[in-house]
Amino acid sequence: MAARLARLLLLFGLAARGPASKMKVVEEPNTFGLNNPFLPQTSRLQPKRDPSPVSGPAHLSRLSGKCFSLVESTYKYEFCPFHNVTQHEQTFRWNAYSGILGIWHEWEIANNTFRGMWMRDGDSCRSRSRQSKVELTCGKSNRLAHVSEPSTCVYALTFETPLVCHPHSLLVYPALPADLQQRWDQVEQDLADELITSQGYEKLLRALFEDAGYLKAPEESESAQQDGGAQSLVFETLESCNKAHKELSKEIKRLKSVLTQHGIPYTKPAETSTSANLGSKTPIDRAAEQLRGDPGLRGNTL
Repeated sequence: MAARLARLLLLFGLAARGPASKMKVVEEPNTFGLNNPFLPQTSRLQPKRDPSPVSGPAHLSRLSGKCFSLVESTYKYEFCPFHNVTQHEQTFRWNAYSGILGIWHEWEIANNTFRGMWMRDGDSCRSRSRQSKVELTCGKSNRLAHVSEPSTCVYALTFETPLVCHPHSLLVYPALPADLQQRWDQVEQDLADELITSQGYEKLLRALFEDAGYLKAPEESESAQQDGGAQSLVFETLESCNKAHKELSKEIKRLKSVLTQHGIPYTKPAETSTSANLGSKTPIDRAAEQLRGDPGLRGNTL
């Protein structure tokens, strides 16, 4: 009787426990901060600012909204025209690097030509931000061809596209609206007529490119730090330069009279060529089409 009772109690105990339960395995990726390789790459990037508006030759605007990648060694580089440049380490290390090498900022312009796209304000790198310069070259298809780091935290990219194969495809003058083309024509004429100095010419051209959205105005605070708060002695016209020279001459005479009244000897400094300081240098000889802002309809070179 006792044995039968013990057997019944054992059966009831097993029934109450039910079948053997399995251990639950939670298949969730680890979350090691922003560099978690299981997260979408876009979720890991934190840009410092928005990109600048699309600018430059109209035919290049079709590249906006597209991205082109290149894998070199264990890194994947991605160039999104008029947006940014990013780098992603292709490993599953817990701290795999994924960051921004630059955000679309402005064009580099030289000799009436768009020379490259500058991507600035990327992720911090020591005491500065990463930046990239993208050179556009002729190619059979749109592709990111090469990436290098010529100096610390400064990257150089080569992007091939058939959109720049025409010899006039990267000229600045044809890309400008009509009113800015006329303004450029006037600047060139003023330089040819010696109404402005070469410094004034460069300054007026830069202001024109800034108004077109091709260049960004330099930060006033940064320029003040570089100049130490001193006033720049760059004159836009010969008239303003001559006026400043006359004012300085009057001040020198006044100071000399003060020294004479107090019996303080005055030693005249060694003379320098006045013409060299007043910007009397003849303007650079330019071809006729350059004096009017070459619209890109003549010649066979950029």
